[in-house]
Amino acid sequence: KVDDYFRVHIHYHTTPKSSALQWLYPSQTNGKVKPYMFTQCQPIHARSLLPCQDTPMVKVTYDAIISVPNWATCLMSALSKPQDYNKPPDFDMEKINDNILKEDGVKIFEFTQPNPIPSYLMAIAVGELSSRDLSPRVKVWSEPGMVDEAAHDFSQTEEFLAEAEKLTCPYQWIRYDLLCLPPSFPYGGMENPCLTFVTPTLLTGDKSLACVVAHEISHSWTGNLITNRNWQSFWLNEGFTVWLERKIMSRVLKNPKYYDFSAMIGWNSLRESIDVFQKDGKFQLTALCPDLKNIDPDDAFSCVPYEKGFALLNELQRIVGEDNFEAFVKEYIERFKFG
Repeated sequence: KVDDYFRVHIHYHTTPKSSALQWLYPSQTNGKVKPYMFTQCQPIHARSLLPCQDTPMVKVTYDAIISVPNWATCLMSALSKPQDYNKPPDFDMEKINDNILKEDGVKIFEFTQPNPIPSYLMAIAVGELSSRDLSPRVKVWSEPGMVDEAAHDFSQTEEFLAEAEKLTCPYQWIRYDLLCLPPSFPYGGMENPCLTFVTPTLLTGDKSLACVVAHEISHSWTGNLITNRNWQSFWLNEGFTVWLERKIMSRVLKNPKYYDFSAMIGWNSLRESIDVFQKDGKFQLTALCPDLKNIDPDDAFSCVPYEKGFALLNELQRIVGEDNFEAFVKEYIERFKFG
């Protein structure tokens, strides 16, 4: 019946072969002493981690209890629960963790994500981690050997957030933490809510690659707060995010030419991607909304949704005027947030 609800308990196991789980030997980490684990669920790997409707059109809130070795720290795309967190009436941690709590040498971490998110934004990381506070709502995490370097290069994070809020609406996720992963992390960044993953290759010492953080921050609104319905519409995530990233950077750097210069670089990257797809006979993947029938979204990944999406939005901005377009983006986000 409408407004009725019930609780379903599903007992399941994943395996070390889950495509969402990345297991690193100590030799693959910065410290070379302890192993490391992190997840990458985008685009369709969450289904290998837990039972879910693994499509971006379905959003859920979640709570989690994670046990890890005593030496390790666990982080998730969620908020750490305080000790006095109000659990559901039928929540019995001792029953759920009966075997875990009897083990020696383990720590328990509890998390909650009160905002609905799609399955691809589920994220876990476990390793030997240290942190530095960058502002009351921002913290950077990494292995101890590079945490100070990460804190220096990502020190503008709060400033990026503040500029993004001026362009959109107040930040909805309470915390914005960064996790700088080991060198084996294969991506530039991943916009997990509350916990962005970034590569250590961004650590240049001069903050010259901080634009990647501005991009991932932008996803807090365009992608995480408003999400594409399916992977054919991925440009709605990335096109708006590239636009917002370039706006943020031009304002933080106090240089409006940054926007145009970055757009020129992106246009050249778009032309190169289209040339590659055409040479390979994959013409459908040059479209803004490609036909992905029988195609793994991973195999369609390119800069096309990023830069062709941005190009469309930039042209609309040129037609209606910058002030009008920025006002539209604010209204768009306010109207469709959490959708």
